[in-house]
Amino acid sequence: MSGNLLLAALNEADADVLRPHLRIVRLEQQRILFEAGGAVEEVVFPTSAVISLVVTLSTGEVVEAAMVGRDGIVGALAALDGKLTLSRAIVQLAGDGLACHVDALKEAALQSRTLHSLLIRHEQAVYAQSQQSVACIASHGVEARLCRWLLRARDLAGSDTLMFTQEFLAEMLGASRPTVSVVAHTLQQAGLIKYSRGKIQIGNLEGLQDASCECYQTVKSHYQTLLG
Repeated sequence: MSGNLLLAALNEADADVLRPHLRIVRLEQQRILFEAGGAVEEVVFPTSAVISLVVTLSTGEVVEAAMVGRDGIVGALAALDGKLTLSRAIVQLAGDGLACHVDALKEAALQSRTLHSLLIRHEQAVYAQSQQSVACIASHGVEARLCRWLLRARDLAGSDTLMFTQEFLAEMLGASRPTVSVVAHTLQQAGLIKYSRGKIQIGNLEGLQDASCECYQTVKSHYQTLLG
């Protein structure tokens, strides 16, 4: 069960209950795991994939509310008796994960107060992240938001190389593609990133952190406080 920090935090008894129900899945970029208002049949513990929880507007615009990777689980609310999903879950970075039927996780959580508490604290961390995203979009410029977003994606992917198109970046940031293109060019000129053909290479981590808004560190702090 290595590769996912949430699973790694389980004690042996809880891990033994879940282990038979986990299977490795390959998650391709832009695959939709579930839609807002739908039911969740499987939860996913990402190991190398990164998944975005997004809100879709009636105009077709998409805005990211939260990002989940090897630090968490996607769909856990369904195992805590959440009746409906509140957002769409879409694979942002292709990679692997461990899937588990939601009923198996729910049964395990009913048997273990420790696991139940861990899932609740994880959902609190995701909720805090989505609140921070709202504040970030309302208060910070696209350049700072893009830096924050790239740093978070880097942390979850465990790599300085990220495969994203500018169109996808624009969707996640709630910005226009021309705006993202200009900002990405500015960051490249400053030596913070290298961008070509859908691939972003982070070249100056410290510089990217300096250019990011406070939200990057705030979200990290929420996760450390709630999940360790």
